[in-house]
Amino acid sequence: MEVALLSFSSSLSPLCNQRISTLNPKISKSPNYPRLPVIRSAVSRNKKEETVEAVKSHLENCHLLAAINYKGLTVKQFQDLRRTLPDTTKLIVAKNTLVFKAIEGTKWEALKPCMKGMNAWLFVQTDEIPSAIKPYRSFQKERKLEDNDFAGAVFEGKFYAPDNFKVLETMPTRAEVYAKMLGALQSPAINIVSTLQAPAREVIMVLKAYVKKLEDESNA
Repeated sequence: MEVALLSFSSSLSPLCNQRISTLNPKISKSPNYPRLPVIRSAVSRNKKEETVEAVKSHLENCHLLAAINYKGLTVKQFQDLRRTLPDTTKLIVAKNTLVFKAIEGTKWEALKPCMKGMNAWLFVQTDEIPSAIKPYRSFQKERKLEDNDFAGAVFEGKFYAPDNFKVLETMPTRAEVYAKMLGALQSPAINIVSTLQAPAREVIMVLKAYVKKLEDESNA
């Protein structure tokens, strides 16, 4: 903190100013008295930078980022909510401007329509999206928090508004995708073609599962 104080110019050293102010408060009120630098803005700036870095850190290995209308939630409700969430999700409260600064220029920038009002931010670090969203839906219903709905989310670079959030909540699980894709791979060629038109992420997962299945059969 002394370094921050010394970085400001003054006719007297900050430490000297502080001693004079303590010994004789009247002097500090004099218009000719060199005032101590205000460090509140420096501290605030550091806090903002820490928040931006925290958001960027949570975005690592993040599959979905969602905004939740936070206005009206009590501290206790927020703490109770956090306890219901799985380890694969992180929930923080941060100003829209700071979150946007962290996501600007990235695929998460599609979340821009949510940059209004008071938001809590849900970082989902698993591809099992429905199971990550469900705890909040259950909490919302149990506590009758209809006004604290999802404001929107970004998944695979696409923005999902509240009206089409059901798409995310009804996505098939990994096991369901495996079963569907493996079944298609063992079907006639026409089904294989349609299977390969699925999103690349799903195809890769299924191919890995199929390779593992073949390895297990060869080792049996």
